[in-house]
Amino acid sequence: MSEDQLSKSRDMIDLLGSTSSADEAETTKEINPPEEAEIESLTAAIIKALKSVYDPEIPVDIYELGLIYKVDLSDERVVTIDMTLTAPGCPVAGEMPLWVQRAVEEVDGVEKVVVNMTFDPPWTPERMSDEAKLELGWM
Repeated sequence: MSEDQLSKSRDMIDLLGSTSSADEAETTKEINPPEEAEIESLTAAIIKALKSVYDPEIPVDIYELGLIYKVDLSDERVVTIDMTLTAPGCPVAGEMPLWVQRAVEEVDGVEKVVVNMTFDPPWTPERMSDEAKLELGWM
């Protein structure tokens, strides 16, 4: 993946630098926020992990389909993912978030993964990347 592709706005991973006081009280280890090189490495690895998960009814990965709405990486290396499905009645609605969680948990440097399912805004084919549209013969 080229640097230009990683810099696309849909490829951005927001960094949450905040830590709640309850979290701080519960941990005794020092938290070192990720440095720029680590952020770039984690970003590429997380995107690669997301691209390993496919919608079973469509031969395109969920990342290129535009099912991933947001990815946040905290200083504690907790990844929070907001995602959707192509339709609320998707037969794998209960399983796909777990597939996403497991794929991203495999990334070195990620401590925890939280996947939130949302249908707001609803997914539309306009969210697909050009790569996905080409793969599906829509271009």
